Amino acid sequence: MLFAGINYIAVVVAGVASFAFGAVYYMTLAKPWMAAIGKTEEQVKSESSPLIYIVVIIAQLVMAFMMAGVLGHLIPLGGGDGAVPSVTLTNGLITGFCIWFGFVLTTMLINHGFQGQKRSLSVIDGGHWLGVLLLQGAVIGLFGI
Repeated sequence: MLFAGINYIAVVVAGVASFAFGAVYYMTLAKPWMAAIGKTEEQVKSESSPLIYIVVIIAQLVMAFMMAGVLGHLIPLGGGDGAVPSVTLTNGLITGFCIWFGFVLTTMLINHGFQGQKRSLSVIDGGHWLGVLLLQGAVIGLFGI
């Protein structure tokens, strides 16, 4: 799927920045996150694979590409040559929040509810995805088209 006007540098920066954000976020909240999933540090280390990090960076890049596509499809205000661009910091943040609230948070709460996960896991993971989407929206918005 291709979108006209995508700033691919912004997509890469947003994808890498959100990957780095996730690393710092979960390192900071490692103990509460492990308690929420009911595993020890040893269990998490023994079950981890380098492959997951490849999947994560690819997923972050796909998310950033989709964020850029959504932002690029917002209708510029005013129309014509004097139109106010839709790819802005403000629109990036609003779009990131709306995607998080309308799709990510709701989906995650449904899944965690049926899986019988602790509420603390929803809070931790929800905070991560909010941060990712706000960061991606901000980076893409700042770069513009």
